Amino acid sequence: MNCFKLNLLFIIPLFFLACDGTNNPSKLFQIELEGNKAAFQKNEVVGISVKNLKNKDIEEITYKLDNEELAVNNNKITLDQSELGAKTLTANISFEGETVEVSKNIKLLAEKAPEIYTYKIINEYPHDQNAYTQGLEFHQDTLYESTGKKGKSSLRKVDFRTGKVLKKIDLDNNYFGEGITILNNKIYQLTWQSGIGFIYDLRDFKKIDSFKYNQSREGWGLCNDGEKIFKSDGTEKIWFLNPQTMAEEGHFETVTNTSIFNKANELEYVNGKIYANVYQKESMMIIDAKSGAIEGVINFGGLKGKVSQHQNLDVLNGVAYHPERKTFFVTGKNWDKLFEVEILKK
Repeated sequence: MNCFKLNLLFIIPLFFLACDGTNNPSKLFQIELEGNKAAFQKNEVVGISVKNLKNKDIEEITYKLDNEELAVNNNKITLDQSELGAKTLTANISFEGETVEVSKNIKLLAEKAPEIYTYKIINEYPHDQNAYTQGLEFHQDTLYESTGKKGKSSLRKVDFRTGKVLKKIDLDNNYFGEGITILNNKIYQLTWQSGIGFIYDLRDFKKIDSFKYNQSREGWGLCNDGEKIFKSDGTEKIWFLNPQTMAEEGHFETVTNTSIFNKANELEYVNGKIYANVYQKESMMIIDAKSGAIEGVINFGGLKGKVSQHQNLDVLNGVAYHPERKTFFVTGKNWDKLFEVEILKK
């Protein structure tokens, strides 16, 4: 028998072995979850098992959710992880002297439905009708604003009582300005699709640095908790940025009790919660800044009708919290009014 025939006799069994899938973990085992569901609420207790497709002699199974080992009691796991959203459930299976890993994608959703809120107008102030508002933030009773549109984007310091622009720097015509936040005497400003943000000295508005986005797709909204910066990018993700390096060091996903939601736009951080304009809607989300759970929705319906109606009028966008007054200030793109409001549970 020649070498060619010998090689064929050796290769053909390996081919059928590969086709049979014995070298493919997913052909040997599959994770099975109670009810065959793929979406679960936080703190839900779920039955779990491994389907043994080839009747292998299993010695041990350990489970992890996003690399965090899960305790198994009476063949059940408790989904009590702190961060919600899309997760990868893995089973590490030891059998017959080998170890393989199989996985299953699931969604971990909020435990409760969002509560519904409304608003009460406390004051109305003049606002530049030509400002395509993309970001608002207070610092020591002074309002800072970022505006968008190529050729019209700017960073502004504003007297909110009169609407007067106290200081202004225009962005290059190539950039579409987006959200801002203020931390450690610096103003951080995003641009939309250019993949770059700018850092300014708070006192003189001089540009002192820039930064590039890493994993995040675009620049939408910014806020901070005094230590880290939060960034929205037009997806379901809210990113954590290190203010020293502007590196994206992680993210959470925004979720309700029924779905993962991807409409967070302009952001404001207040007491452990992120208030986020819902893109293209007259509403705002209240998001837990640790888990990503959308705990409330504020209906701002009717507010747009209280400003001057004109052809360039656009949606609600822009939220700033005044810590001394303990009220929120909201406006919209090309609105001629800034509203001071109280948020009320319905």
